[in-house]
Amino acid sequence: MRTLVSSTICVLGLLCVVAAGRADDGFRPLFDGKTLDGWDGDAELWSVEDGTIVGTTDEKKLDHNSFLNTTDTFDNFVLRLKFKLRNHNSGVQFRSKLYDDHVVKGYQADIADERYMGILYEEGGRGILADVDPEQVAPHFKPDEWNEYVITADGGHITEQLNGYTTVDYTETSDEGAKDGIIALQLHVGPKMRIWFKDVEIKELD
Repeated sequence: MRTLVSSTICVLGLLCVVAAGRADDGFRPLFDGKTLDGWDGDAELWSVEDGTIVGTTDEKKLDHNSFLNTTDTFDNFVLRLKFKLRNHNSGVQFRSKLYDDHVVKGYQADIADERYMGILYEEGGRGILADVDPEQVAPHFKPDEWNEYVITADGGHITEQLNGYTTVDYTETSDEGAKDGIIALQLHVGPKMRIWFKDVEIKELD
């Protein structure tokens, strides 16, 4: 009985340590898992289902790329989230600017079912800023499954990690590079598509 009690205490203690570590790691949620409070986008395209943000063009054809954006802006941070892509192309905008009709321009960590997975792109601007070798990225991307993106923007230094693999390590040298802005999730013009996001968290840096 004493051994059982000791083991139980150890397990509970370990769980407490893990929980405390998560609470103290500096991240805070940007998505509450129930509503789109703190976000803005076309309600015909974006919704919440089973604790995830869902974006789809199955019922509405796009004339241009459309975005769900945060209402707050951020400068230096680590952003982490999980995504699952059914098909086509999406992305995570950061340090970006909002225009009319849910158009967003700025840095984008690309999400794609083919060639562009993991690149750093500037939507509405300079195009590809940091390219990847698709053959090197492919083993780290899980089609039709949950994948984790960790995006770090610290001054001019930007990194992107896909399931722990660094796809981009980029240093901005141009004055065109934005220093702050919104975060946004993309639906891409073209074929009908669907994407899910969850566990969207940010740690702001000094």
